Amino acid sequence: MKLNKFVIYLLAMLTGFSIMLTSCNIEEIPNPNGPDLEALLEGATLADIQLLANGLESVLRNDLEFYVQVVSIVGREYWDLNGVDPRYTGELLGEQGAPLDNNGFLTTRSFAARYRAVKNAQVLIDAVPKSTASLSQAQQDGLVGYAKTVQAYALLLVINRQFDNGIRLPDAVADPDNLGNYEDGYEASLAGIKALLDEAEGLLDGGEFVFDMSSGFAGSGLDDAAGFLKFNRAIAARVALYQENNTEALDALSKSFMDLNGGLDAGAYHAYGGAVGNDRPNPMFYIPDQDLFVVHPSWVSDADSNDLRVAAKTRAFDTTNISTPVSLADLSGDTQVATMSSNTAPFPIIRNEELILIYAEANIGVNNDEAVAALNIIRAAAGISAYDGSLQDADILNDVLRQRRYSLFGEAHRWVDLRRLGRLSEVPIDRTGDIVHTKFPRPLTELE
Repeated sequence: MKLNKFVIYLLAMLTGFSIMLTSCNIEEIPNPNGPDLEALLEGATLADIQLLANGLESVLRNDLEFYVQVVSIVGREYWDLNGVDPRYTGELLGEQGAPLDNNGFLTTRSFAARYRAVKNAQVLIDAVPKSTASLSQAQQDGLVGYAKTVQAYALLLVINRQFDNGIRLPDAVADPDNLGNYEDGYEASLAGIKALLDEAEGLLDGGEFVFDMSSGFAGSGLDDAAGFLKFNRAIAARVALYQENNTEALDALSKSFMDLNGGLDAGAYHAYGGAVGNDRPNPMFYIPDQDLFVVHPSWVSDADSNDLRVAAKTRAFDTTNISTPVSLADLSGDTQVATMSSNTAPFPIIRNEELILIYAEANIGVNNDEAVAALNIIRAAAGISAYDGSLQDADILNDVLRQRRYSLFGEAHRWVDLRRLGRLSEVPIDRTGDIVHTKFPRPLTELE
């Protein structure tokens, strides 16, 4: 199933509907071709509910590139040397210690897009109990569990950038005219996200879906309530890792789709249909020798010489098509990011490879032999030799971080990983005076 642009337009309309009502005094004329927000909340049909549910998956992709690219650049996984905007090589890299702009698009677009998903999910949650579709309790639970899981995932991306600024949870944004308080810091925000996931888990367990999900979830059997519950637990495992709660992480993994003997790419993805028809292309696909997203040289030089992930995720610029090294603003490299094979390739939300790495990390200090066994699954798939270091916790953790660096390259994890472990000093500084940002500022419009 391809995700339809009309769905995106519908959800965008729903988000701004109440604002339109208060921004002018002109009497609203009902749209004969589109649903009215009040009608949806008071008597949504089955078709309306299905459209809202499908649209929610679609809206998760909105401005995703402003999350993935920006977090990857701040963490020096790669640079944007296209020269389209100097902020990509200046502001994001902390040029001369400059802070991030709290009113610039690098800060605001991803923040707004994630909260749009939270708000649209709330529309679905509010519409379900008043629907005219005669939904069974199991079907209602499935829909609400799905929506709350989406809210939790969207908010996790927000807190990954906001860090100890904290976030507003769904209850705090339910009424746009009376916004609630921000959670007090990083730990409280993660606790709120965990609570959402746990609530959704209870609803999905025994719930039913009355809508179809895209191939991004269907490909790994995560597109019904039972499968989506496994996705929910996978995200819960990531949250527990961030909370440094190994016991919770291992418990969540046991209920997720993690498979130590399964394919590493199994998991949940954002699906794309390309630039034709009613869908959109994957913005993280970079045209060879044209889109100048340049791998940080240290990522290439630090890799094992036979690591298959280097060739799988990057490509050398073709010198017959482009001069190398590619240089801009005193930054230069000769390797292009190539994590996506085409503009219709799906982009990962969470994969089995990440879950196995979470399993390895969560076992450190619990069962170090098991942690190493999990690491060796990843190492073998990458074509590198088995782990031969000590069984000390610190040494195993170092290899977990190394494998995460290469397995999850370009998926916006490196900066978050180093920060949560207090190791941002390991992020390379490329120019005198540059700094590594610890978080993004709260957008100017959010300041109280």
